[in-house]
Amino acid sequence: MNTLDLSNRDPLDLPLSVLELGIAGRLELITDHAKCDGHSTPLSTIPNGLPPYDVDLSYEVIHKYLADPEWLSIHHFDRCQRSWPRVKNLDSLYHMEVTAPHNELSVERNAATGELHGINETSVDHCSLSAQNSLSLRRPPGPPSQSVKGSTSNFPFWPGGMDEPTLEQIKHVGDEEVALDFNNDLLAVPPGWKYGMNFKQSDILHPAGTLTLSSLLGTLEDFTFGDSSDDEEAGEKRSGAGTERTKTEGLQRSNSLEELGLETKSSPVLAPVLPEAEVPHEQWAVPLDSNSPVANFYKQIPDLAFKHPFELDPFQKKAIQCLEAGSSVFIAAHTSAGKTVVAEYAIALSLKHMTRAIYTSPIKALSNQKFRDFKITFGDVGLITGDVQLYTGASCLIMTTEILRSMLYNGSDVIRDLEWVIFDEVHYINDAERGVVWEEVLIMLPDHVNIILLSATVPNTVEFADWIGRIKKKKIYVISTTRRPVPLEHYLYTGNSQKTQNQFFLLLDALGGFQTKGYYAAVEAKKERSSKYSQTFGAKHPHGVGPGHDKGTWLSLVQSLKIRDALPVVVFTFSRTRCEQNATALSTVDLCSTAEKSEVQTYYTKCLSRLRGADRQLPQVLHMLDLLKRGIGIHHSGILPILKEVVEMLFSRGLVKILFATETFAMGVNMPARTVVFDSIRKHDGSNFRDLTPGEYIQMAGRAGRRGLDNTGMVIILCKADVPEMSDLHKMMLGKPTQLQSQFRLTYSMILNLLRVEALRVEDMMKRSFAESRTQRDSKAHEQRIKLLTQQLADVGDIECSGDLADLHDYFVTVQELIYTRETVQKRVVESINGMKCLSVGRIIIINTEYHSWVPGVILQVSSDAANRIYTTLVLYEKRREIGVLHQETREKEVKKAPVPEDLLMGKVFRPEGPCDYRLLKLRSSDINIVTGKTLRIHADKILDDIAKSQMPRYRNDPPGPALSSVTQELARLADLPSGSLSSLCPVNDLQLKELELVEAVSRGKRLEEALQSFSCYNSPRFNTQYILLEQRSQVLNELERLRFLTSDQSLSLLPEYQQRVNVLRTLQYIDDGGAVQLKGRVACEVSSHELLVTELVLDGALSPLAPEEIAALLSCLVFQHKTQCEPRLTDTLKQGVKKVRELAERLALIQRECGLRESVEDFVAQYKFGLTEVVYEWARGMPFSEIMTLTDIQEGLIVRCVQRLDEACRDVRSAARLVGDATLCAKMDAASQLIKRDIIFAASLYTQ
Repeated sequence: MNTLDLSNRDPLDLPLSVLELGIAGRLELITDHAKCDGHSTPLSTIPNGLPPYDVDLSYEVIHKYLADPEWLSIHHFDRCQRSWPRVKNLDSLYHMEVTAPHNELSVERNAATGELHGINETSVDHCSLSAQNSLSLRRPPGPPSQSVKGSTSNFPFWPGGMDEPTLEQIKHVGDEEVALDFNNDLLAVPPGWKYGMNFKQSDILHPAGTLTLSSLLGTLEDFTFGDSSDDEEAGEKRSGAGTERTKTEGLQRSNSLEELGLETKSSPVLAPVLPEAEVPHEQWAVPLDSNSPVANFYKQIPDLAFKHPFELDPFQKKAIQCLEAGSSVFIAAHTSAGKTVVAEYAIALSLKHMTRAIYTSPIKALSNQKFRDFKITFGDVGLITGDVQLYTGASCLIMTTEILRSMLYNGSDVIRDLEWVIFDEVHYINDAERGVVWEEVLIMLPDHVNIILLSATVPNTVEFADWIGRIKKKKIYVISTTRRPVPLEHYLYTGNSQKTQNQFFLLLDALGGFQTKGYYAAVEAKKERSSKYSQTFGAKHPHGVGPGHDKGTWLSLVQSLKIRDALPVVVFTFSRTRCEQNATALSTVDLCSTAEKSEVQTYYTKCLSRLRGADRQLPQVLHMLDLLKRGIGIHHSGILPILKEVVEMLFSRGLVKILFATETFAMGVNMPARTVVFDSIRKHDGSNFRDLTPGEYIQMAGRAGRRGLDNTGMVIILCKADVPEMSDLHKMMLGKPTQLQSQFRLTYSMILNLLRVEALRVEDMMKRSFAESRTQRDSKAHEQRIKLLTQQLADVGDIECSGDLADLHDYFVTVQELIYTRETVQKRVVESINGMKCLSVGRIIIINTEYHSWVPGVILQVSSDAANRIYTTLVLYEKRREIGVLHQETREKEVKKAPVPEDLLMGKVFRPEGPCDYRLLKLRSSDINIVTGKTLRIHADKILDDIAKSQMPRYRNDPPGPALSSVTQELARLADLPSGSLSSLCPVNDLQLKELELVEAVSRGKRLEEALQSFSCYNSPRFNTQYILLEQRSQVLNELERLRFLTSDQSLSLLPEYQQRVNVLRTLQYIDDGGAVQLKGRVACEVSSHELLVTELVLDGALSPLAPEEIAALLSCLVFQHKTQCEPRLTDTLKQGVKKVRELAERLALIQRECGLRESVEDFVAQYKFGLTEVVYEWARGMPFSEIMTLTDIQEGLIVRCVQRLDEACRDVRSAARLVGDATLCAKMDAASQLIKRDIIFAASLYTQ
């Protein structure tokens, strides 16, 4: 047991310690052993000395790991860096792709039971194909990152309709290239040389021009020598002229032995050149009757891919039948007829077949709206625009046509699974700026893709469909509607007077009848109102002008429509400013109930909740809310996109009663109204003011009339100042819509994209354009005729041009040139002012008729049509005796006479040998041979009356009148004049025509006339036969040359411009001399617009030194095309950048002019406008949108659109910089894109949410 230690201890040994509490000096004893370190300082609750601090880790790391060698000892493996020795692998320097297998296993099965019979090893074709070397669909797919938009390094897929070379053809061509034929394949004449090397083997022992004895004797066995004396030969010619030669005919006398070895032939007979036969064209367009009912539709298609909740129209059923058969269709239907039904069924078919469909639209806003509609209907729908990509793996993709063109050129793998491409608003192909995109896409689509074309009614649907069918080599079924589902009634509204404020004057009824009574009533009402106004206010204050009158007109119209229950109404106004003014004029109008106001307020607030607070307080946002709460909306390009979408959605809900819109609202979206009002029927088309075309009017007027709600639609034309002319209204309402016309043009992007693919040629693209459809339509017929004429020409030997016909060929050339020269001079004379004055009534002219040459005539009457002038001329004619039928047939079969100098050089004019008669001919300028200097004083009216009287049966046997007899006698006396006294008017001396070409032609004609006298071939008895033969041969050669020209690339209208643009690219080193695309050309392929300027900016290094916001500001010149009165205030750096851009643009323009392009330097430089440079610069620096609007007079919507397009331009420049390896510029373009993508400008579309 332990005992307590109770021994006495020193006080210092007690287990007590002193503790200092805080800083007040108070001490306490605690039971704690004191430290045995010899220190007696008390314990404390706070630390003593300096306050603690954190250790600088960087200092510690430097001190331990860098300054202290021992810390890095190689023997301490726990503190040293781990490393592995590098193993050399020389094989890694040789990169080689794994080759695709050249063989595969194919299984043989019983077709009925599926029983396995065997497995065979077969060779695989196209095993080495890739997207970089092949256009075939058999090439393997690319990486997933390029599956949608493709890559500029990819080849496009082979366009449908072009003859794709087969593997056998490629191998055959390759074998031919390897095995050279040294007799036929070698070029004999160098470029630019007249003569070259002769590779034909020659007989050295027997030079050319000599004959061996054996060959001569062998040849002579076939001939019998005749008499050789000149007298006997001449006698034989006289006695035997015209007899047929036989094979045993005696040899002709010759000066050399060489000619004896030649085989003699009878005179060849060449068939006359027949006019080109009407070859029946292959009909690619198949029109279908849209009015006839479809029998047993649901029995033929029992399992519809998509069932609509309403009964389909006949044209929709026929279209669905075509789609089920896998055929392409062209639907040209009236507005609101239901064209979208066909598009929906095609999408449903693609879902059923597990393929893909693409729906293209001309504008981005329409793409967004269709995305929402189809997303609700089908679900599996994606959207691809310039700045948005949603659900790109969907079965149905909505996109603009430009996106589809880019995908086709870049070889997107989406095209593999594509079954349908739906082109909406095809009549947009008439757009001068963007219409070429539709033609490019239609040409580049592969063969397996079917086409659906949706368009408003156009007159040449069959022609357009035939062009598409011919270039794609597939039938296109054309379905057109003949009437609207809801007929329209068109009215005139004249003003706001007490009498007429509720009157609408019917101009065109629902059956299409034009009501002149309504037009004249409107004119009278307008005149009455104007006269009362003038009496009250005086003539100095014209009626119908000024904002006060406009406001009264709008108030009266709205009140009248409200009474008629004709709301909602769409008012089309062709000015953004006037839209705003008209809406402001209705400040006292309120068309919404309290419940509707609340609904508008709630919906408006919900839609704008995604905007920043400052953006929700923009003046346009607040003004639009005030208008919408009163049932009024505005829709034009100057409105913010999100506000336009709100207006569209509220209009579709029926909460907007009056909508002031521009014509873009009439495109595509099915948002009909009860009434359509035209503020005016004149618009500015960019160059001048003009009336609306029938197509534009029908497109906008078609928004009137809601199917299922209205019996008729109401269209009203406001007559603020005066009533338009009746003819203008009739033409606009009942005229034919504008035809589909080609706007095909060459762009550098198209040329470069095709040049980088050796198998595709730009000439083939031009041939397949709609512009060349009429000339290329007959190409097959031309080729057949070329074969026929070539064979016909090969069957005929050479023309005999020896002996007394030695100069026949030169004579023929001289005659043809003389005839052509005279026609040229005569055409110039007739087209000149002095020539037209001379060819007046009473002028004596000389013509050639079918019965005689140099027949005189006198002009009695001249038509007033300057373009196609007709000369009524009285000419002499010889009365013929009654002749027998046999003699008549003999004259008809008479052989054509060859022209001799007497026929071409005027001697004495024609005079009838027997009784003199006359004829009245209608002549054109080309029928007149000579215009003489002699005139007759005649009474043309009396002569024409005498001729008309003689045609009557009653007076047919009466003698001619005195006026007619005197003129006939005067013409007959001309034959008695001495030769040469009846001279022709000289164009140079008499008519004073001093044009250089005309003077040279007159001089050349005189020389040719003198040269005719030196020929002697026309004295030969064989002259007529050989000349006619030579003429027919020349006609065949000319026809062959014409047909070969039509079927060649030289006939393309755009070929000269193509060559000029290629020269520009070659000068700028985008392509080499052989046409291969170089680095600059590949960079330009990355750029969607203004490719030359952007490429030069990137490669010149003009953008690299700039800041991202400065680059974005400079690139705004690529997308800004509007006019502004505000001069931007730029920094010095931006001023230098603007100067640099203009210098590059001027240099490019000068090169284009030097290469022959017509665009002037000023116009090319002026297209780059810098009016938005300051706005973009400040926006990229973070300035709020409300402050941005104080820097410019450009409307909000236009700024948003430009900045959105600028983002696409920034991405193009980034791609170009990445291609050339400029990492700095690439990073800056990423930064610039991020700087401008913010706030209200890039607010997401309401249709995509």
